[in-house]
Amino acid sequence: MKVLFVIQGEGRGHLTQALSLKQMLHNEGHEVVGVLVGKSPSRQLPGFFCDKIGVPVFPFESPNFLPSAKNKQVTILRSVGYNVCRGHKYLRSIAYINEMIKETKADVVVNFYEMLTGLTYLLFRPKAIMICIAHQYMFLHPEFEFPELNKISLASLKFFTKVTAIGSRKKLALSFRKMREVPRKGIVVVPPLLRNEVIEAKVTQGDYLHGYILNSGFSEEVKAWHTTHPQVCMHFFWDKKGAPQTVEIDEKLCFHQLDDAKFVQYMAGAKAYATTAGFESVCEAMYLNKPVLMVPTHIEQVCNAHDAMISGAGVANSTFDLDKLLTLSDTHRSNETFRHWVNQSSWLIMREFRSDLLMEPYVKTNFRRFATNWVYRISHRLPL
Repeated sequence: MKVLFVIQGEGRGHLTQALSLKQMLHNEGHEVVGVLVGKSPSRQLPGFFCDKIGVPVFPFESPNFLPSAKNKQVTILRSVGYNVCRGHKYLRSIAYINEMIKETKADVVVNFYEMLTGLTYLLFRPKAIMICIAHQYMFLHPEFEFPELNKISLASLKFFTKVTAIGSRKKLALSFRKMREVPRKGIVVVPPLLRNEVIEAKVTQGDYLHGYILNSGFSEEVKAWHTTHPQVCMHFFWDKKGAPQTVEIDEKLCFHQLDDAKFVQYMAGAKAYATTAGFESVCEAMYLNKPVLMVPTHIEQVCNAHDAMISGAGVANSTFDLDKLLTLSDTHRSNETFRHWVNQSSWLIMREFRSDLLMEPYVKTNFRRFATNWVYRISHRLPL
């Protein structure tokens, strides 16, 4: 089959998942014909992704969260206002996604949680089959355990997740642990998509702390903690635009630009890991037996952190209080059940890409057929 990826490109998680899935599909004889990456103008695609994906990469503008003035936690109201004002650009991105699906003659579109892909299927109904894959689809699982959250925020998160999956044949929900499938919702629970570099990494127990911060404003918290613990060696990664490859604060603290090989190398040899609670890097730390401190920046990451704690990854906190991480590192134990779950990922995920099953006729309910037909008619009256 010809497969087109559409990726929500904020952070590194969906990008590294795409690298893993591309290799799995290639091993099964499928062809990834292109990669569309939704991103904001303020983000830059990590060089390692463009170098390693091995197919043309086409960025487009998509909605995103805006960080606060200190570039740390996201601000919801400001983000909503910003994205509403740029709605005309997102309409052009939707039309662009539809044209690329036609141009590449893709049989299957794999959507890595990009909202505009769901809207493309709502408005244009492309013929290519869509499969969604992300940890966020666990939020639609009836047995997923949420932390204490504002009901409106939680409803908004679920609504956003459903929008990304409009028109999808199935939702592959990446999970920290095995859970049952939910056929009536099209949810299939599968293991995390970890790269071969992580699976094959040689694990050692170093004397330094490793970390990843999505919003560079958190670097000030790390520096502040470092001033009171100058003896602790730390290597943190960020994607700060315009910064050099390595910023050496002193001989004990360095900030590195994202580099996949270097990131895994430092992870494998670290004492412990601190992060802004992205699903992918938490899974990497768990597989490599590193305790994790998670500092969520928005509601998705709050849910990630809660789910990860249930699975024994580590602790969550509102700030980068690395004292808690050092304490945790003394009592942390390996999670062999998680490692076994991850090692089944290739065959469990590729099972869902069997062409003989995917190409079977998809029977819609009368209500869904009626609803999508009317949305389709209305959309063709819009000046896209």
